[in-house]
Amino acid sequence: MAISIAAEWEALYNRYYRKLEVYTMCWNGIDLSRHKVACARFGGPIAMVRDESKMVQLRAESARAKLLLFSASGKLLSSVPWDRPGGRLITLGWTDEEILLAVVHDGTVFQYNIHGELIPEQLSLGQECWDQGVADCIIWGSGLVVITEQNQLFSIPNLETKKVVKLADPHLEDPPHCMAVVEPQYTFSGKLEVLLAVGPSVLVVDEDNFQDQMVDFGPIQKMTLSSNGNFLACFTHDGRLLVVLTDFSKTLLEHTTESALPPEQLVWCGVDSVLLYWEEQLVMVGPYGDVVRFSYDEPIVLTPECDGVRILSNTYMEFLQRVPDSTVSIFKIGSTSPAAMLYDALEQFDKRSAKADENIRLISDKLPEAVGDCIDAAGHEFDISLQRTLLRAAAYGRAFCRKFDRDQFQDMCRTLRVLNAVRQFEIGIPLSIQQFKDLTAPVLVARLVNAHRHLLALRISEYLDLSKEVVLVHWACTKIIASSDVPDAILLDVLLEKLKVCPGISYATVAADAHRNGRQKLAALLLDYEPRASEQVPLLTSMGEEERALVKAIESGDTDLVYFSILHIWRQKPLPDFFRIIQAKSLARHLFVAYARQNDPEILKKFFISIGQLQSAAEVFLKESWSYSRNMGTRSGSALQGPRLKAIDQASELYAQTKEHMFEAKAAEEQGKLLKLQQELEISTGQPIFVDSSVSDTIRTLITLGNHRAAQRVKVDFKVPDKRYYWLKVFALATAKQWDALEKFSKERKPPIGYKPFVEACIEEEENQEALKYIVKLTNPEERAEAYARIGMVKEATEAAAQAKDNELLGRLRSTFGQNTPAGALFDSLRDRLSLT
Repeated sequence: MAISIAAEWEALYNRYYRKLEVYTMCWNGIDLSRHKVACARFGGPIAMVRDESKMVQLRAESARAKLLLFSASGKLLSSVPWDRPGGRLITLGWTDEEILLAVVHDGTVFQYNIHGELIPEQLSLGQECWDQGVADCIIWGSGLVVITEQNQLFSIPNLETKKVVKLADPHLEDPPHCMAVVEPQYTFSGKLEVLLAVGPSVLVVDEDNFQDQMVDFGPIQKMTLSSNGNFLACFTHDGRLLVVLTDFSKTLLEHTTESALPPEQLVWCGVDSVLLYWEEQLVMVGPYGDVVRFSYDEPIVLTPECDGVRILSNTYMEFLQRVPDSTVSIFKIGSTSPAAMLYDALEQFDKRSAKADENIRLISDKLPEAVGDCIDAAGHEFDISLQRTLLRAAAYGRAFCRKFDRDQFQDMCRTLRVLNAVRQFEIGIPLSIQQFKDLTAPVLVARLVNAHRHLLALRISEYLDLSKEVVLVHWACTKIIASSDVPDAILLDVLLEKLKVCPGISYATVAADAHRNGRQKLAALLLDYEPRASEQVPLLTSMGEEERALVKAIESGDTDLVYFSILHIWRQKPLPDFFRIIQAKSLARHLFVAYARQNDPEILKKFFISIGQLQSAAEVFLKESWSYSRNMGTRSGSALQGPRLKAIDQASELYAQTKEHMFEAKAAEEQGKLLKLQQELEISTGQPIFVDSSVSDTIRTLITLGNHRAAQRVKVDFKVPDKRYYWLKVFALATAKQWDALEKFSKERKPPIGYKPFVEACIEEEENQEALKYIVKLTNPEERAEAYARIGMVKEATEAAAQAKDNELLGRLRSTFGQNTPAGALFDSLRDRLSLT
C-alpha cells in the first residue's frame, strides 16, 4: 500500500509544514561547525571561510584558510586563499546581486563575485570605524550595518551609492545583547533603523536620533525580523520566545521554551512560524504556540526565504515550508475537496474504472476550482513525477470544463520546465515557484549568465520570449577572455556565428570588451557589424580610431555625433593634423566652422589660413573688430589702438594677398585709418562721439562743433568730393544755428551745389528770413516759386511761377495753398491767363 504524501507533514494547529530533501551535498570533508557560512537567498550559492575561533586538526585541513564557494547542491564553484589584511573576519553575507561581502575587523569590506574573483573596488567604513574596530555586522540585500567596539553604529544603506552613514550615538557603556535591522522599505521614515537590545528594553536607532521603546520583557538575547517587516521574534533571557509588532505596540505570541540558553540561530519560516536551533535540535513554533521538533546529528545553517527556510547540513540541503493550501486540499488524509476528487478521478481513469466519470459528475459545478488547485499544487512540488501527475489531473478535468482559462495551464507548464531545469544538480538553484515569482525570470537569467551558464540562460530566454541580447553579449565577452590564444579572424567567425541569431544585438558592447582586453583588431572588426553609429563612434574614439569615427558619424547624418567626433579629434590631435582631417570632409568642415564662429574665432582664423582661404580669415578678423565696436568698454582711446585696430590691419593684409580682393583690402585699410582719426578727435575734443561713425557723420559733427579745420582735414584725407562736403557743411551749420557762418560760407565762392541746399537747410530749421537770403539767388524760376510757396509768400510765388510759364507748376502750387483761398484764386487766374496766350 502506497504511503500517503500527507504522512510526512507536520501539523501546527491548523497549518501543515513539510520538509523536502532537495539535494544530497556532493562536497567531501566539509564540517559546517568549523566555518563561517553565508547562503545567498533565492537558492543562491554558499560561501564559507574557516572560523578562526575554532580549533582544527592540521592533518585534517590545510593550515592556510580558504574562501570556498559552492552551489546550493554542494558543487565547488571556486576556492581562493583567504589572506586578506585588516584583522579577523567579522561576517560574510550576500547581496541581492549575488556579490559576496566579507567585513573584517578594521572596517574594510571585500567584494567577490560567485567565481571567487575579488572585485577591485573595495569598500571602507571610514577612519573612525578603522580606529574603533568592528564588533558585529549585519548584511542584508542592499546594505550593511556595523557596530564598533565602542558601540558606535555605521551603515551603508545602499551598496550602489556606497555612502557611509554614521547613525546616532546611543550612548551605550556596554555592548548590546543583540541587534537587528529594519530595512528602509519597512520604516515610516524611509530610513534605516537598527534595533539594539539594551538591558530590559530595546533602542531604535536611526541616522538622526534614538528612542527607547520602554519594554520590560528583556534582556533579549536574540531577535530577528520577519520577511515582510511586520513582526519581530525575540528570545529572552528566561527562555521565552516572543513575537511582537515592530513598533512594540502589541505582543502576538509568548511561548516558553525548554532552554534558558539562547539558540544558535533564530529565523522566520515565511511569516507564520519561527525556527530556533540549538545543537542537534531544531524547534519550530507556530502562530498559536504549537511546537514541532526536528532532530539533527550534524550542524545546520538556516537561510530564510520568502516562503520557507533552507536547511543546510553537512549532508543535505532541505527546504522547510508551509504546505500550500492547494496541496492540502488534494492530499490531506480524508479530503473530499473538488481537487481531491479530481485527482482521484484521474487514478480511477488510469484503472479504467467507471468511478472516474462518477467523480467528475459530483464536482461538475466546481470543476474550474478543482483544475486550478491541481495546477497550483503542481507548481509547488519539487518532485517531477508528482508535478506530471497533478498536471495530468488538471488536463483531465479541463477536458470537461469549458469556462477554464487555458493559458493558466500553459503558463504553469512553462514555469515548471524552467524551475526543473535550474533545480538540476549541475545547476544547483533550488527555487520554489514563489521565489521564482519574486525573483522574476529576467533576474534568474542574469544570475545564470553571471554563473557562466550561458546555454541554459539562452534556452530559458528563448522559451520565455525574453531578450537574448544580454546572454549572448555576456557569452561573447567571456569567450574573448577565455580565447586569448585564438587568432582574431577565427574568433570573429565564432562570435558572429552565435551573435547573428539575435538581430539588433550590440556588437559595440562586445567590441568594447575586446578593446579592454587588448584585442584591438578584433574590436575594430566587430564594430563593422554594429548598425548603430551612436554605439560605434564613442568606442572608435576611445580606441584611437578618430578618423574612422568621424567617417561613421558623417555617414549616420547625426550632427551631434559629428560634433562629438570633431571635438574629440580637436582635443587629441595636433592642430595641423586636425585641420587636415576636417578639411577633407565637407560636412565636418562646415559644422566646425559654424561652431568655431560662435565659440573660438582664434582657431577658426588659424584654420582658414592653414587651408589658404585668406579672405575667409580676413572676414573673421573683421567680425572680431565689429565685436569690439559692440562692446562699449572698448570705445575709449587706448583700447582701439590695441586688438580692434590690429584685427582690421590683419584683415587688410590678408585681403591684399589676393588680387580678387583689392577693394576689400583698401576698404579695410581706410576703416582702420578712419578709426585712428576718430580716436584722435575724441581725445582732442574730450567727447566720445566720433568712433564708429561714417566719414560724412564725422565731418558733420566737426562742423557742428565749429572745428572747421579738422573737418577740412577729413575731407582731404578721405577725398570727399566738394559737392558732398558742401552739402554736409550747409546742413551742419544750419543745425548749429550758425547763420552768419552759413552766409559767409555761401559767399566764399559760388557753391558747386547751388543755393537750393541753403534754402532747404534754413526751411528745415524754420528760419524763413534766413531762407529769403538764398531764395533770391536761385536762378531757376520753378525752384524759386516752390521755395516761396514753402515759406508762405504767395505773391512772390505767383510772380516766379509766371516767369516759369508752367501750368503743371501752377497746379502744384495751387494744391499747396488750397482751392477756396485767395492764394488759390490767384493761381487760378494766373493759369487761365497763361492758357489764353
